Amino acid sequence: MATAQATPVRPARPGTGRGPLAALRERPAAGKLLLLALAAVLLVPLAHSRWGGGIWPDALTADLSGPLGSVTDWIVSNRDSHPLFLYFFGHISNAVVLSVRGVYLVLLALGWAGVTVLAAAVAWRVAGIRLALTAAASFLACGLLGMWVPTMQTLALMVVAVLASVVLGLLLGLAAGLSDRTFRVLRPVLDTMQVLPAFAYLLPVVLVFGIGVPGAVLATVVYAAPPMARLTALGLRGADGGVMEAVTSLGATGRQRLLTARLPLARKELLLGLNQTIMMALSMAVIASVIGAGGLGDRVYQALSAVDVGAALAAGIPIVLLAVVLDRTTEAAGRRIGTEPTGPALLRGWRGWTLAALLTAAVAFVGRLTDGRVWPDDLTVAIAGPVNTAKDWMVDHLYTGVPVVGGTADLASHFTSGVLNPLRSGLTGLPWWSVLLIVAALAWTIGTWRTAATAVLAMAAIGVLGVWEPSMDTLSQVIAAVAVTLVLGFSIAIGAARSERLEKLLRPVLDVFQTMPQFVYLIPVVALFGVGRAPAAAAAVVYALPAVVRITTQGLRGVDPAALEGARSLGATPGQQLRQVQIPLARPSLLLAVNQAVVLVLAVVIIGGLVGSGALGYDVVFGLAQGDLATGLVAGAAIVCLGLMLDRVTQPTARRQRQES
Repeated sequence: MATAQATPVRPARPGTGRGPLAALRERPAAGKLLLLALAAVLLVPLAHSRWGGGIWPDALTADLSGPLGSVTDWIVSNRDSHPLFLYFFGHISNAVVLSVRGVYLVLLALGWAGVTVLAAAVAWRVAGIRLALTAAASFLACGLLGMWVPTMQTLALMVVAVLASVVLGLLLGLAAGLSDRTFRVLRPVLDTMQVLPAFAYLLPVVLVFGIGVPGAVLATVVYAAPPMARLTALGLRGADGGVMEAVTSLGATGRQRLLTARLPLARKELLLGLNQTIMMALSMAVIASVIGAGGLGDRVYQALSAVDVGAALAAGIPIVLLAVVLDRTTEAAGRRIGTEPTGPALLRGWRGWTLAALLTAAVAFVGRLTDGRVWPDDLTVAIAGPVNTAKDWMVDHLYTGVPVVGGTADLASHFTSGVLNPLRSGLTGLPWWSVLLIVAALAWTIGTWRTAATAVLAMAAIGVLGVWEPSMDTLSQVIAAVAVTLVLGFSIAIGAARSERLEKLLRPVLDVFQTMPQFVYLIPVVALFGVGRAPAAAAAVVYALPAVVRITTQGLRGVDPAALEGARSLGATPGQQLRQVQIPLARPSLLLAVNQAVVLVLAVVIIGGLVGSGALGYDVVFGLAQGDLATGLVAGAAIVCLGLMLDRVTQPTARRQRQES
């Protein structure tokens, strides 16, 4: 019987022996793009033949000016007579006005010396003597700049808005932290609210409450409450399971478990939420000056409208000082949780707070006797004149004619003509369906089909609203500013990740920049570049840069040291370690940095409508200034859709991140 000879087996080459389906399963992004390409082959010819391939077709546009105008007219006509306004919104408005006025009168009653001592005493009890001196110097600087009364107006509005935001955030956070169903319902709502630019909150409240303090406070509350809600829910849901089980085994009721275990365990998250709420409330309170909030923001707004850089800076400095003091105080309170109290025993606990209260009352009483309710005019320092003189010198010497660089005006002009204009022309020149396809491809590649559907529907809604071209103009400014931000931010972060000395030098600068409200960034760019789209993009870059640098630096520094050591042992150069080890392992942090850059840039580009950025930001400002709420509301809705789309195409879903890890 013949024996069968064995056939030599050749080793399979890499990539052979697998079907196309297996290859697509290993590369899900390629499979998604293939499916999208097949859908495009079938649907695009039909869409092109019916609606054309230029900008968004008129046949798919809904004219909302008529209905919105009718709604606006009805609200204006019935604001003083309809029961909904008289017995609901009217009571809310009156309560807000009385609360802000009451806080303002208390601040005036304390006098400038009493308020200064109160701020220093609170900072001393919470964070120590160094921050107490900083707080006192900051409030004294507000008086020296002649901004004491506007500062007290802003502070009064802030106190009411923060208290309301904290209460609302706590209630929502408690509901989401204790109920899985409520958490699932609230999470997308809070996600959406956190990515919306601040300007988008102004128009709805103006429509209901009109121009003035009530609308400004309520817009601030809606903008500042989500961080408190999210962090409260996070703290409650992250409570130690062992502690909760032990408390339950002792027979504690649900209320007792909440008060004695969950809330104490979530103290750090609660204080972090308070910090974020205060900073966002200050930012929004300044922006709300556009709708009559008054205070420091109104001074900045009026000065920017007149291109008076000196007056804008005089009002902007107190805003920055307030932000720094409030941020440092709440941050220090969070750090001190769980640590042993320091200082003399007689000044710890309630004794120290009693001493602070007595000292404040004594100083306020002496101030009343000496008629020291407001800062004396003869102790002010006028900086508007010298600043405007310096600005004029810059116009004469730095705007144009600088060797090699050409001047700041030339840089702005070149950036506009070489980057912003081509981007705008390219986006507006693309067929509308191609924009939807690009959005779908980006969102589906980085997330799920639900992410892609949300992003595409948001872009389609922009077209339906009839603001496709201004939205593409805004999008071009966002893309350009984000590109500059990422190049600068990644470059600085790589250096900071490699050098501890550079990181220490950058830390205080980034701290200050991250606490400054968005409005303040417009002042220096107007001084340097004038007005237009380029200055708005520059302000957006400066505003978003600190977040990108910090997130990227932390991501690169958080890479597993063992992986880096292994790369070094194989002879990898620092550049190879960065490209082949650090960047791949820090990919989630880098994507988060991109997402934050997009969201923060959009917020400032919209505010840039105040300094000539045009597009959607201008429509919102025009609607607010002229009372044309139909135009403003449509632009505000488009901003919401644009922010939602940009967030979805730059934020990987949790499922996607798990697959990559």
